[in-house]
This record gives sequence, C-alpha cells and structure tokens, in this order.
Amino acid sequence: MDRGVRLGVDVGTVRIGIAASDPDGLMAFPVTTVTRGDGDVDQVAAIVDERAVARVYVGLPRKLSGKDGASAAFAHEFAAALAERCDAVVRLVDERFSTATAQHAMRQAGRNSRQQRQVVDQAAAVVILESALDIERQGNLDRVTYEPDPKGNDD
Repeated sequence: MDRGVRLGVDVGTVRIGIAASDPDGLMAFPVTTVTRGDGDVDQVAAIVDERAVARVYVGLPRKLSGKDGASAAFAHEFAAALAERCDAVVRLVDERFSTATAQHAMRQAGRNSRQQRQVVDQAAAVVILESALDIERQGNLDRVTYEPDPKGNDD
C-alpha cells in the first residue's frame, strides 16, 4: 500500500461525514461534518488539499441486492464533482451498513440518538474508510472500488 493520507466521505442528504487516515493507512479517525448544499464540494476539496490527501473514498449506498440505492445518485454526483476539484484519486466504495454499524457502535458506547446526530456521519465515514483501507491492503482496490464517471459525461 502506497503511503499517503486517505479520506473517507459519507454523503448524506443533509450532512457529509468526513474521516481521515494517518499517512500509513493504519488508522481512521473522524474529522468533521459538512452541511450539504452550495459549496459542500469545495469545502471537502479544501480538506483534501489541507491534508495533502492521496486518495478519497466516497461511500456508495447500495441495496442488499447490490444495486444502487436511492441515494447512490448523490454519491456518484458528489464523487465526480470532487474528482474535478482536487488532485487526489477519488473512488467510490460500497457502504452498505456503514451508518447502521456506526449507530450500533455509538449505542454500545452509551450515546443516545440525540447525541449521535451530530457525529454519526463522521462515524459512518470512519466505517467507510476502514473498509476501504482493508480492501486496499488486500490488493482488491480495482476489483471492489471504482473511479466515478466524469461529471457532465452523457455517454
């Protein structure tokens, strides 16, 4: 695995959770939450630049069947826009159960649903990033993740 900071991104309908790794890709930790809306892609691109991120993993919400879920279009669009605005490699990665896993971990840690609301997106981004780091370590990156189609490409 090449050295470099990785970023995990959980694109929700209201908020975007951000997590980062250390340069060796050993640990993932929460960074921040960005509000969805005007300028959200630019805010995440600024984080990518500030942290000199090598690779960004954007969670792709899929159904249990493996097909894209209703929110997948948001993830595809966000990933394509981010790829245009930063030098890091942007890849989409399956994120089934990331939010549920994060919520469960928070309940186990004693956080109620009201306390979770502020940080669950960051925790989901950590789950996405940890999964992507495992995939990368196993050498399955090209088989399990993929780069988004360029924005505006109607082909």
